[in-house]
Amino acid sequence: MATFEDVAKIASALPEVVEGERHGHLTWFVGKKGFVWERPFSKADVRRFGDETPPDGQILAVRTADMVEKEAVLAAGTRGFFDMAHFQGYPAFLIQLNKVTKRALGEAIEDAWLACAPAALAEQHMSHKRERRR
Repeated sequence: MATFEDVAKIASALPEVVEGERHGHLTWFVGKKGFVWERPFSKADVRRFGDETPPDGQILAVRTADMVEKEAVLAAGTRGFFDMAHFQGYPAFLIQLNKVTKRALGEAIEDAWLACAPAALAEQHMSHKRERRR
């Protein structure tokens, strides 16, 4: 089971990440862009689930580069990854932290960071990562 402490550790390990707050929720930024953030359900969100029980526990919102990437991520069926009505048409998905593996969480956070980081910083990060694998 992952926690927001795990999110903070993973996100903060990426270059030039700043932890802050947006709309009253914990958010991690790169280049002034929020790439992952705490996303509890509002009363309206809960109503939109209708007869379906909303996912429980801590929820993280994760940016994607675009809607194509979002659809691909969700189509993969990774445990704990989901969408809801409020995020329809928006390049982000949600993660139920008590269901996701730490590996899947880490990959999603890094992908979100890559989607939001300035291009030169993202390329530098990926180049450094490739060098470490050698």
